[in-house]
Amino acid sequence: MKIQGNPRKPGKRGRTRRKFKKTTPKVSVNDIMTEFSLGDKVCVVIDSSYHSGLPDKSFHGLTGIVSKKRGQAYEVSLLKGRQALTVVTTPVHLKKLV
Repeated sequence: MKIQGNPRKPGKRGRTRRKFKKTTPKVSVNDIMTEFSLGDKVCVVIDSSYHSGLPDKSFHGLTGIVSKKRGQAYEVSLLKGRQALTVVTTPVHLKKLV
C-alpha cells in the first residue's frame, strides 16, 4: 500500500510563507529594548528574522494584555477563540496598541 503525499506534519514554520513575509526593515536595538508596562495592550506580530523568543505561528496577529515580565521577555494573556492562553515572547514580536 502506497501513501499519497507527505504524511509528516509541516513543522514549526510550515505554511508560513505569507504570514512571516517581511514588510519592515531590520530589527534595531530600539525594537529589542522596548519596554512595556503591565496592563499594556499589545498585538503579536512575529518578526521572522529575529529567532529569540519566537512565539508559535498560530499566535500571529492576536491581541492581548501584558500580564508580567519574565527576564527580558513578556507574558501576554490573550484569547484564542474562547480559550484563554499565555504567550511568552520578546518585545521584538510585540507591537503596542494605543
